Amino acid sequence: MNFELIIEPGKTEKNYWLDIWRYRELFYTLTWRDIKVRYKQTVVGAAWSVIRPLLTMIIFTIVFSRVAKLPTEGNAPYAIMVFAAMLPWQFFANSLTEASNSLIGNANLITKIYFPRLIVPASSVITSFVDFAISFGILIIMMIVYQYMPSWQIIFLPLFLLLAFLSSFGISLYLTALNVKYRDFRYIIPFIVQFGLYISPVGFSSSIIPEKWRLLYSLNPMVGVIDGFRWCILGENNIYLPGFILSTCISLLFLIIGIRYFRKTEKSFADHI
Repeated sequence: MNFELIIEPGKTEKNYWLDIWRYRELFYTLTWRDIKVRYKQTVVGAAWSVIRPLLTMIIFTIVFSRVAKLPTEGNAPYAIMVFAAMLPWQFFANSLTEASNSLIGNANLITKIYFPRLIVPASSVITSFVDFAISFGILIIMMIVYQYMPSWQIIFLPLFLLLAFLSSFGISLYLTALNVKYRDFRYIIPFIVQFGLYISPVGFSSSIIPEKWRLLYSLNPMVGVIDGFRWCILGENNIYLPGFILSTCISLLFLIIGIRYFRKTEKSFADHI
């Protein structure tokens, strides 16, 4: 489809979201390019998307199950409980890491032509879904090995995957904009990801958090996402509803703040890059 692009003063906000649709082919191109080059010139290639969550799952299983003797979710094997949480966390961590550097990595494109800059970090977040899909296949294999059948609640998994995407996208937009202006954030973001791994209920069940602290703990937006994934896959424990609602609200708040801040600073990206 051919269309004519006319840039008029004062029309940017009105036409911005329509421009994203018009530039959808660029979105497809950037996404496909990121998928192809992600593990290019690596020894094991795409196997890294399997090795990383598997190694983390093994370490967490040994530390939290064997050493700390923390309980599992119902009758589910501890390894499956951890890996079910690794799925949304790995998606979140990859999204933050890839999206935060996406604008700087496409500096030549951004400084030469007009297009909605939102497309660049969005394509990076979508690319992270490929690792999620591969890891989900590993989870299926683990369930077969352990002879553990998922619960009927797994039909709700796409809803929690959407929530994971919104949580990742909102925070990624905010950090991406900050990383363009303040390059120190390229050193801060890996620390945020590493710290977030240990304060999120990945290696343990959030049910071990004392009742009086659970609502405060749910200020972490990934708590609701991880608990939702476990509820869908394991079906053992009910979701702590007040905490889940709070986590969801925090995720939506980050999405709004991320989009607003990204749009506010978008005009200066070319100058800072």
